[in-house]
Amino acid sequence: MAMMWSMAKSVRHDVGGDDHGWNTNINMTKWSSDKHFHLNEWLFFGYDRHFFSVLEVNKTSYENCIDSGFIKNITTGVGREVFQLSEAKTHYFISGGGFCQRGVKVAIDVNEHVAPAPQPTPHKSSATSNIQIYHSLAVLILIFMCTNFLV
Repeated sequence: MAMMWSMAKSVRHDVGGDDHGWNTNINMTKWSSDKHFHLNEWLFFGYDRHFFSVLEVNKTSYENCIDSGFIKNITTGVGREVFQLSEAKTHYFISGGGFCQRGVKVAIDVNEHVAPAPQPTPHKSSATSNIQIYHSLAVLILIFMCTNFLV
């Protein structure tokens, strides 16, 4: 139940931009360049299961499209895979079968969530400031009148 709640409230990134974005028609570097990925978010890989795969690899394998000795084979054979970003690091993914050389690869730089900036304190309205000034002035006049009355 807790895992389902975590998934429900976290962000899902459709790799390549849609349900079938893990393919040769998408520039993955361009797609990922304007995205921000954080811990516990999810990647969704949608692809034609007859051709593509999803392998997590190291940087060298990513750069050289080496599909052996991978870190993790995410492929289950259904063409709809999810991967949770559970470490703040750069994750490298490629497709095997020669598709990496045709651009089916992506590097995902995962950052920890940045705490939101504190909200500024609201400024008092001029009406409130004027009331405070008049109140202070009235108090000073009363003090002045009382001190003159007592003398």
